Amino acid sequence: MTTRRQFLIQTGAGLAALSAGKLSSAKELASAKEEGKRPLVISTWKHGLASNEQAWKILAKGGRALDAVESGVQVAEADPEVTSVGYGGGPDREGHVTLDSCIMDEKGNAGSVAFLQNFMHPVAVARKVMEETPHVMIVGEGARRFALDQGFKEQDLLTDQARKNWQQWLKTGKYKPWSPASNPTHDTISMLAVDQAGDLSGSCTTSGLAYKMHGRVGDSPIIGAALFVDNEVGSACATGVGEEVMKTVGSFLIVELMRQGLSPTEACKEGVQRIIRKNPNWRDVQVGYLAMDRLGRVGAFAIHTGFQYAVHDGQNNVLMDSAGYTD
Repeated sequence: MTTRRQFLIQTGAGLAALSAGKLSSAKELASAKEEGKRPLVISTWKHGLASNEQAWKILAKGGRALDAVESGVQVAEADPEVTSVGYGGGPDREGHVTLDSCIMDEKGNAGSVAFLQNFMHPVAVARKVMEETPHVMIVGEGARRFALDQGFKEQDLLTDQARKNWQQWLKTGKYKPWSPASNPTHDTISMLAVDQAGDLSGSCTTSGLAYKMHGRVGDSPIIGAALFVDNEVGSACATGVGEEVMKTVGSFLIVELMRQGLSPTEACKEGVQRIIRKNPNWRDVQVGYLAMDRLGRVGAFAIHTGFQYAVHDGQNNVLMDSAGYTD
């Protein structure tokens, strides 16, 4: 596994700013020297590596960060081996694969869908909500009708393996939200990118907690919880137990902390500590945050060890271990 130190040595000057000092305000951040800054894409978990590769194809050609984060996470959405995102994702307790997704661009525009069923790429539907409607979020049957109107095709997302696992679960029907003990690498994909123009965008997409209550929606489609982008400051995203992220509006909090002068890592750490201070049962859940400021400095922090994130700078695409509160 690549350590943080090894990664910085490998990538050299392009990511040297990862360890730079704090900037005291959004104004300073906006006026800071940016010579040597280049496109960058980061995403959550091991499945972020393949998604980063796809996103980089767009960034390398001078494309928009928005296009990169939409295209990138679609790799995970379509991969049946990624059992927490889209096709192949674990169903709810009634056997339905329900999807949540959001996307946000450099201008603060956002779109999301929640409790959407039978569409391979909910992130693409979320982008259509952003660009083709006056709304931010459309859910359930309304989201299904909107997707059909936009030309998306329905298909069954429940794979044979996911169905088999669900049927096995039904024998006991014990429900416990995602936790460090249950599966430490099973979760949402969130992605952040900065393009050659210096513009930021982000996306998040998931099939949510396996065997959840029918109709449950987590943080993944919630702007400000799972994802927030402010082009003057930076962007942040979340992974883990969505209820904890929603209750602290985690991604918005992290971006605002960066605006006040905290580095991405420091801001992510405070986001995690906010959960720990408010939830006496914090040891039973996992939340990981990932952030990038507009200079391309990256930071991450989680409640427990085990959270990993992928970073692609055009020379290397590597998996990093996040620090955790329980280290």
